[in-house]
Amino acid sequence: MDFSSRQRFVDGQFLLVDKPARWTSFDVVNKLRWALRNLFGVKKFKVGHTGTLDPLATGVLVICTGHATKAIGSLQSVNKSYSATIRLGAKTPCLDAELPVSKWIDTRHIDPKTVFAAAAKQTGTIEQIPPLYSAKKVKGQKAYAVARKGGEIKLQPATVYISKFDINAMVANEIEGHAVIDAFTEIDCSKGTYIRAIARDLGETLGVGGHLIDLRRTKCGEFGINQCRSLDDLLSAIESTPI
Repeated sequence: MDFSSRQRFVDGQFLLVDKPARWTSFDVVNKLRWALRNLFGVKKFKVGHTGTLDPLATGVLVICTGHATKAIGSLQSVNKSYSATIRLGAKTPCLDAELPVSKWIDTRHIDPKTVFAAAAKQTGTIEQIPPLYSAKKVKGQKAYAVARKGGEIKLQPATVYISKFDINAMVANEIEGHAVIDAFTEIDCSKGTYIRAIARDLGETLGVGGHLIDLRRTKCGEFGINQCRSLDDLLSAIESTPI
């Protein structure tokens, strides 16, 4: 991509980033905005993204510049695809690996057919309760802010559509002396679906709890992971562009 034309980026461009782990989506936007502002010698420059990824997640993050930011609303509504590893038999408060396991439940009685059947119950149109550790707002408060302070907040279920929930492999593991099952999955879903909630609900259906230990977005609408560049690669290209 040619970064030498300021007008091109004002008119609007899509930067396809393979988001690194432990970066928030907002961190990525800020870093690219800062780099483009420095490149073009301006104080303000419009940059936004089309759908938040959790900090621990990696994969497709679509960044819009200039007038392309007007398309953010429509691009947020597109379907998305993920590869996700769900650990059954271990619960965490945030439903991923950001916080330590709060409860272990033995999984040695679980057989593969039971897991497949539980996954099938989450396919199609479902009512999904968002995670407490999410940006959902109730009475002006973000749920995660309340949860981190130890407070309680009731989130209403949202209607989402899961067109694919495939379990490609299951591996029995022992973690800190506890028997768990790691399920390697592929998921296609609508806007507003929380993959962490899918992990939680799969575990609850099986009676053993569950959380995400790995999440990668592989597609966002028409944009796939093979089209993405690493953040470091994009930043290097911007910083090395002569103006």
